[in-house]
Amino acid sequence: MKKSFIKKQFKKLLQEEEYRAASNEEVYTVGIIASYEISKWLKIEDEVEKILTLGNIRIYSYRPFSKSNVSSYKYFSEKDFNWKGEPKKTAFKDFIDEPHDLLIGYFNKRNIYLENAVLHSKAKFKVGFSKVNQELYDLEIAEFPTNIESFLLELKKYLVVLGKLKN
Repeated sequence: MKKSFIKKQFKKLLQEEEYRAASNEEVYTVGIIASYEISKWLKIEDEVEKILTLGNIRIYSYRPFSKSNVSSYKYFSEKDFNWKGEPKKTAFKDFIDEPHDLLIGYFNKRNIYLENAVLHSKAKFKVGFSKVNQELYDLEIAEFPTNIESFLLELKKYLVVLGKLKN
């Protein structure tokens, strides 16, 4: 029931978000929202730091709730959203409310909790994989998540063209 209500709220917020203007500011801070499956295999933060030559990077990964999971500031689950779909865990809420210059949605499959986190984010410029949800992002890149270097090189190219990153 909670999931269906979150989906309704998500659609409503997405319509309100439709007129959000992307920032023209240069990128200094990066937030990453990723799926647990991807973040456990790839060192996304290290690659972003190396390829985009940025140092202020924070990541939060979604992993489905399990009583056996140890609570961590690096992960969020469906239990970290209230019945309205708003983040309720303090550290996660702080991450979402931080106005990152760039937010990377590093997941390529639809997931209401990952998409909801991206939608609620106060980031100034949002980037993600194509074919997930084009209404969420200011820029979409067609790539496979396992090709992290290719994804980030393409992202860097666009950020330089847009004047958000120095070459």
